[in-house]
Amino acid sequence: MAEIKIPELAESITEGTVAQWLKHPGDTVNKGDYVVELETDKVNVEIISEHSGVLKEIKAQEGDTVNVGETIAIVDESGEAAPAPEKTEEKPAETAEPPKAEEPKAAEQPAAEEKNGGQRPIASPAARKLAREKGIDLSQVPTTDPLGRVRAQDVESYNPNQAKQQAAQPTKPAPASKPAAQENGGKEVERIKMSRRRQTIANRLVEVQQTAAMLTTFNEVDMTNVMNLRKKRKDKFFEENDVKLGFMSFFTKAVVAALKKNPFLNAEIQGDEIVLKKFYDIGIAVSAKEGLVVPVVRDADRKNFAEIEKDIMDLATKARDNKLALSDLQGGTFTITNGGIFGSMMSTPILNGPQVGILGMHSIQLRPVAIDEERMENRPMMYIALSYDHRIVDGKEAVTFLKRVKELIEDPESLLFEA
Repeated sequence: MAEIKIPELAESITEGTVAQWLKHPGDTVNKGDYVVELETDKVNVEIISEHSGVLKEIKAQEGDTVNVGETIAIVDESGEAAPAPEKTEEKPAETAEPPKAEEPKAAEQPAAEEKNGGQRPIASPAARKLAREKGIDLSQVPTTDPLGRVRAQDVESYNPNQAKQQAAQPTKPAPASKPAAQENGGKEVERIKMSRRRQTIANRLVEVQQTAAMLTTFNEVDMTNVMNLRKKRKDKFFEENDVKLGFMSFFTKAVVAALKKNPFLNAEIQGDEIVLKKFYDIGIAVSAKEGLVVPVVRDADRKNFAEIEKDIMDLATKARDNKLALSDLQGGTFTITNGGIFGSMMSTPILNGPQVGILGMHSIQLRPVAIDEERMENRPMMYIALSYDHRIVDGKEAVTFLKRVKELIEDPESLLFEA
């Protein structure tokens, strides 16, 4: 007998939650096969088997919390797979219960598709691999996952012929949800268990506010010049680099330049020491379906605009597809978050500990601006906000940083001369 254990995942991750089993007792397991999907504080990871044989026993159920090094399953290296149950047509009706279990999945298919907005379906890597092998369109596979994520067992149990038959039958209206009798005077409520990632986000944000002396300062940026430069160069930029020229590369470059002039914003506190970082790994906050994540653009000071844009695009795609690796999320020195893509006019971003600074971008709005004592013009303006840890960053340094970002964005060509 051989044990499947939770391997070392990352220095800061000591436990996870069993999201789903990809193999079940009696299944044949080959060395290197994915056997279980684990939800950690940062990303979902799939654990492989180091042994070949038959999965004999599962020691942790879906939803259970497991620790690094814990045994979660037993593989019988000398065992044989359990024979697949024979499909018989002549059995009595009372034994024909399993097909009914498929009906709720089929009924939930439109809901899953609606959640995904008709775009590429969300699915685990194991599900995508299995679908490719079986030639199944993932958008047609129903799932019971509350987030609409297609899992390997959904693909395994999917029957295209049965799905067509059920689609042709008139759909029975789903029974109305029963209101909770003892809550809110009997009015209907819904309880949703927080995912491990959402719990971690909540805990970390509260921890930052309780441990850091957080303060926010604001400024506004005239986006006229950067918008004109982007409009002038975007077609050629895309033609040469196969990636769009966005605003994030300009702000990333401006942030790096401002951090070099104000190094205490590119630092962290460890005990009674300040750790000044001489590298610039900039976190870009991304809103994913399972919660906010902050993948990191490595060595942003050494990259040109095209390289930064490609990194951001790749990381955002991985975040949406839930394919971020732990290495994509670790070690950032400063964070940029753009609430403007959701229409935010102004906000106070919360620090991404242990970092001591975060820049918030917001919506671009036409506002009247005084050009001189006699002239007013409508200009595309953006409010920017810097939240910082006042324990090591003084107001003067924070304001200087934000002013430097403003100057560089308003004169974007000057970014080319920043070392």
